[in-house]
Formats: sequence, structure tokens, C-alpha cells
Amino acid sequence: MAYAVTVQTVTPRILAAVHRQVNVGEVAKAFAPALDQVWAFLRSSPGLRSDGHNVFLYHHVPGPPGASLEVDFGVEVTRQFQAQGPIACVETPAGRAAVVVHRGAYSGMAAAHAALHRWCSDNGETIGRCSWEIYGDHHDDPNQLETTIFYLLA
Repeated sequence: MAYAVTVQTVTPRILAAVHRQVNVGEVAKAFAPALDQVWAFLRSSPGLRSDGHNVFLYHHVPGPPGASLEVDFGVEVTRQFQAQGPIACVETPAGRAAVVVHRGAYSGMAAAHAALHRWCSDNGETIGRCSWEIYGDHHDDPNQLETTIFYLLA
């Protein structure tokens, strides 16, 4: 699949999220229990849930290659709120971001990330302190899935 990378000026998105430290390659195992907690919280918090999507916010922290990832597994919400237990109110950052859209099965998203990294290298851009993925509406047909990937630029 060919990926078209664009640069956008993004504004913060407010999330209800659970923070996890995840081993590289284990995001697929870690997200469901975290999102189950977020969705349970949203069901008990009238007016907080929007028609928002699941968002995974990755914090780029220095460490050795293969170190664990710092991730906020969240859902877009309508407003700020006070943290309750493991559920925190977090925001994606504002600023310039390199953006790419992946269409298809989640298992193929590594190619979209690689294309974005390659684009940054080819265009003299430096990846910033975080990246995030916004998951579009669910479809039973994996070919209909759409995930938008953002990398904050330094």
C-alpha cells in the first residue's frame, strides 16, 4: 500500500484513558483490558462520552532499543474531568504533526508507521515527544478499517 504523509497543525483531543507500560510488540495484548476499564467508566459518567473514537497515545521516552512503551489507551470525551481510579483525563498535544492514514487490517499498520518514519527522514523532520493512533469506526471486514496515525514533530 502506498502511503501519503501530510503535515497538519493539530489541536488537543481530550481523552479518558488508562496509562500502561507495555513491552514492545505487546500492544495488541494490552489494549483490550485497558479500554474495558475506560468504557466501563464512560458508561457510568453521563454526558462525558461523545461519539469519539479509541485513541492510543504513545509517549516517546528515551531508553535502550526494545525498551517498554508508555501508552495511554483512551477514548475521546466531551470535556475535562477529575481522575477516578485508573482513569485519567489526558490530552493529545497541539502542534505540527506528520499524519498518515492506514486502511486495512491492524496487523498491517507497521508499514504505515515505517512510511511515516521514512518520510520524516527524507524531509528533514524530527519526530517529537509522542505519537497517537485514532481508530475509526469498527467494521467486520478488515479491509474497511481506517486508522489515522499522528507523529508530533519536534
